[in-house]
Amino acid sequence: MTTANTPDLIAAVDLGSNSFHLLVAGFRNGNLVVLDRLREMVRLGAGIDAQGCLTAEAQIRALECLERFGQRLRNMPHSSVRAVGTNTFRIAQNAQQFLNRAEHALSHPIEVISGIEEARLIYEGVAQSLAADGKRRLVMDIGGGSTEFIIGVDKTPLHKESLHMGCVSMSLRHFAGGKISAKRFKRAVLAAQQELEPIHLAFRKGQWEEAVGASGSLRAIQKIIVSSGWSKGGITADGLERLVEGMLSAGDASKLPFAELNPERAPVISGGVVIVYAAFKNLGIDIMHVAEGALREGLLYDLIGRLQHDDIRARTVTAIAARYHVDQAHAERVRQTVRSLADQALAGVSADRDTAWQWLNWASELHEIGLDIAHNQYHKHGAYIVENADFPGFSQQDQKLLATLVRAHRRKFPSKLFKDLSRPWNTIAPRLAIVLRLGVLLNRSRHPIELPSPEMRLTDTQVQFQFPAGWLSDHPLTAADLEQEAEHLRAAGIELHFS
Repeated sequence: MTTANTPDLIAAVDLGSNSFHLLVAGFRNGNLVVLDRLREMVRLGAGIDAQGCLTAEAQIRALECLERFGQRLRNMPHSSVRAVGTNTFRIAQNAQQFLNRAEHALSHPIEVISGIEEARLIYEGVAQSLAADGKRRLVMDIGGGSTEFIIGVDKTPLHKESLHMGCVSMSLRHFAGGKISAKRFKRAVLAAQQELEPIHLAFRKGQWEEAVGASGSLRAIQKIIVSSGWSKGGITADGLERLVEGMLSAGDASKLPFAELNPERAPVISGGVVIVYAAFKNLGIDIMHVAEGALREGLLYDLIGRLQHDDIRARTVTAIAARYHVDQAHAERVRQTVRSLADQALAGVSADRDTAWQWLNWASELHEIGLDIAHNQYHKHGAYIVENADFPGFSQQDQKLLATLVRAHRRKFPSKLFKDLSRPWNTIAPRLAIVLRLGVLLNRSRHPIELPSPEMRLTDTQVQFQFPAGWLSDHPLTAADLEQEAEHLRAAGIELHFS
């Protein structure tokens, strides 16, 4: 790990369905050193009403916590902080409205990540805390609303899954009011095993050599089992059976006889125990040790990669382009043209120009992936792939931005799509799309000819193109394409003038 492009302080914010975490770290002799940890049991996932919306009370709890976190992060630039929302942000019907308020409270952007991306980041955090020994590991993380399973070797995840069950959701569904009975427990375990059934073959014993846990729920369960003398180290199948016996004897989450159990976690521990109990049964786990690393540590290392120009998103784009048989020579020509136009067109935009170019670069590489499905409306096919496929390293907002650029690179200019993007891209992306459109247009012949370097001026409502004298008359097809492009843009309230 180098420090050349890394700030003195970086931070990760994990907005889970059960608890919110803040991790602040610095560098000493090239090593990541945790300087501050904050955790609050917000239990956001418990605040979803019958309509699937976050209640006012849940939002207030979350916003008050984020304001406190924001005070700690107030003087840190956005580039040094990564904040992500997980399952509750994915499923709440009013998530976008809440997200706007949450970003204001935290004073930093918040990314909503998919379950598969959450799994990747969890494995990244766990792998950094364990020795590289070449063994195939099963990593399990129980969150408030989802549970992730990953099989990997050293620092490389091989298989990732995210299941829609967590300690909060399982506790609410099967142990309402904190009541624990043998009948409720049996019904809950069956429900968890149903969730596990589709991944049984890929994640059962024999596909991995050791099981590793991550998250507060598994850490709490391990602590109870070890301190009770039911295991010398780690979570064991026998220790789980004894833990379940103790829970059933207590009959209520408020009466659990475990001194090591944090009272804040008591209301949701039943759901967590059910999930790990079902996983041990279904996947053939005998013993599981809980690692120190988790999602927030994974966020820090992923952020370091971005800062040091080892961004997994770039590798993802390259892999997707290869998967959909992109014409790399043509994509490179488009990218070079777009780069020359962007240097002029992005003057004065509110976003960092390097970041804006990064999105144009990726859009240039992926704008034709839809051709692998069908030529007709291929820009729409490509946009659907980008927005809905698993893109390691990308948040949901990232994928929506990239999908919008791919969708907007030809034909009708989709002004309405830009309004749904997160800030500041809702105002910047139309400019990026125009630059991409013109870069594609100038390379429509697909021939490796030398193109001119036209002078370009771009505002929100006007595009001015100045070509070298005589060039357009020598290239009448390009002139005709520009006339057609002017019509597309005029329909969106943008005037294109060229000469």
